[in-house]
Amino acid sequence: MYIKSLNFSLWADFIERDYLEGEFQDLIAKKIINGATSNPAIFKNAILTSPAYKEQLSQLSGSAKDKYEALAITDIQRAADLLKPLYDEDDDGFVSIEVDPNLCDDAQGTIAEGERLYARIDRENIMIKVPATQAGFKAMEVLTAQGIHVNATLIFSLSDAMSCAKAFALGAEQASEKAYTVISVFVSRVDRLLDEKMKAAGLAPGKLGIYNAARIYNIISTMNVPQCRVLFASTGVKGDAYIPSYYIDQLIGASCINTAPIDTIHAYVEHGDVSEKLPLNEEGINAHLAGLEQADIDLESVLKELKEDGIKQFKDAFTQILKELE
Repeated sequence: MYIKSLNFSLWADFIERDYLEGEFQDLIAKKIINGATSNPAIFKNAILTSPAYKEQLSQLSGSAKDKYEALAITDIQRAADLLKPLYDEDDDGFVSIEVDPNLCDDAQGTIAEGERLYARIDRENIMIKVPATQAGFKAMEVLTAQGIHVNATLIFSLSDAMSCAKAFALGAEQASEKAYTVISVFVSRVDRLLDEKMKAAGLAPGKLGIYNAARIYNIISTMNVPQCRVLFASTGVKGDAYIPSYYIDQLIGASCINTAPIDTIHAYVEHGDVSEKLPLNEEGINAHLAGLEQADIDLESVLKELKEDGIKQFKDAFTQILKELE
């Protein structure tokens, strides 16, 4: 736990084979990170650019998806084994793997793939990552009910976050084994899309993603879903408009997680602010959101657009991996 008094965790938003054998272990030993996440875009960059996968790939046969899964599962198993001592101490210790993003509108397909990946990886400290779609909500409930840990991903709106929380609550009621869940709220993409509009309207940039995430944190915290925490994702800074640790600094709160790129984590450890920031005052959040009309921003439409774009990016990354592995 990075800030034990708050139950605040840092997870690495990165997986790559050589990294797992070096820096990853160092970050765990120094008690900087206590979990890790992956997604199709992360694996695309790792598998297609790192020479560490060539030897195993040369020995694989079958479909492109079979090859991808063999490579990804090897990494996930290794990360899970390295994190297992933390999991045994009830200090997170989770690593996430995402289902095929092309299944995002197929509840039964997502459930079947989540069950299959969980069984094949055969590590109790993995989380199955499921996107926040209508089909995904059903899959979250069913997988949680089976005692499978789930990471709900690509969440931008309060309504989607609440749907995830309700699904996890229903799953927890049915479960005979305890399942841990996280609701991954994407932050910086909101500001990257809207900062220029905010500035043009005379409103503060770099705040909307934080206020939106803070509103979700406030509401989900009141729902008291067993073993469920809010996770802030997409917290890396692109460009030099903000300091590298900006989004981590602004979203420190009790019983939450921040998953960030490795460079962002290093910047936070070196210069970051560990003071508690959440919960933010509801009046302040509402006052900021009220200014969106002045900027001619329909926030709900924007958040829907961001989710759809996020799903497309993951689908495109997955398609590119499979094409290269054919």
